[in-house]
Amino acid sequence: MTTLDTIKACLKLDYSGFSLDVDLNLPGKGVTALFGHSGSGKTTLLRCIAGLERAVGSLSVNGSTWQNDKLFLPTHKRPLGYVFQEANLFPHLSVQGNLQYGLKRAMSNGRQFSLEQAIDLLDIGHLLHRKTTRLSGGERQRVAIARALTVNPRVLLMDEPLASLDQLRKREILPFLQRLRDELDIPILYVTHASDEVARLADHVVILSKGQVVASGSLTETLARIDLPVRPDEDASVVLKARIAEQDHRWGLARAEFAGGSLWLRDMGFDIGETVRLQIMARDVSLAREQPTTPSSIVNLLPATIEEIGAGEHPAIKQIRLLAGESPLLCRLTSRSADALGLKIGQSVWAQIKSAAIIE
Repeated sequence: MTTLDTIKACLKLDYSGFSLDVDLNLPGKGVTALFGHSGSGKTTLLRCIAGLERAVGSLSVNGSTWQNDKLFLPTHKRPLGYVFQEANLFPHLSVQGNLQYGLKRAMSNGRQFSLEQAIDLLDIGHLLHRKTTRLSGGERQRVAIARALTVNPRVLLMDEPLASLDQLRKREILPFLQRLRDELDIPILYVTHASDEVARLADHVVILSKGQVVASGSLTETLARIDLPVRPDEDASVVLKARIAEQDHRWGLARAEFAGGSLWLRDMGFDIGETVRLQIMARDVSLAREQPTTPSSIVNLLPATIEEIGAGEHPAIKQIRLLAGESPLLCRLTSRSADALGLKIGQSVWAQIKSAAIIE
């Protein structure tokens, strides 16, 4: 990455009982998820990037310096959009009025993002004349995101935008966030503690713990690490990019090819050739020493090699990192099973994955 397509943040901030100390080079486009437990420093880092907290250090966004030892741009001079957990819409204004307020703050920074584009991207045209008090939680957040885009930002900061929504509203808004990722030409920094949001949205992941960066890298490689102490084993997973190659309309299944084989999963209305993300939870992968020869309810079977064996969150649990072709997989199993199978690094095994367990 060059300075023209990189967010460089070397920031330090001390509170009583907590210190943020990070040195990051992040992609200048796509979604970077800031991930970690509560109190890890995710929101503090986002606020420092926004200039809402005055950290010591330097910050540049795609070649533009926002902070160094001689300069500190205040928040209102930083070309950014900020979406909070709560939508914070003005109740005395209609949806259109809230968007027009954002336009008043729009900066001329060489980028053009029209009000019409924001309305279309978030599909809120039918809400423009509605009072914000008459919106659902998901609709309110979509309007808040559109308002953040109308300021013509060079970076979009999102602080757990789904945290206040129930599961139904989360499922409603996630496709719009995926659309932002795919269609915006600006970087998005997305704070969350939900691994499913990371899997669905992120291109790059930064894992924070106690104000420190413990990992930073591509989505697939970072999630596949088993040496990170900040993620509960129950949530351990990998995300694979795949292409829909075949459909079985009789059983409602689709076959997705990836760099390591292919997997059958539920057909969610895919098109042949469509690119999809597959999240495979470690708890949904089982191992066999030999290729099973008898019929089984598990239709996905992949040859793989054991790369790492690590301890789980309890002595009864082991975490196994596998390599299927060029693609990593994780397996969570009991220490007893690992011992019974005689598992060791470098060993060839068969990974069994339920079709019903694959999340797209």
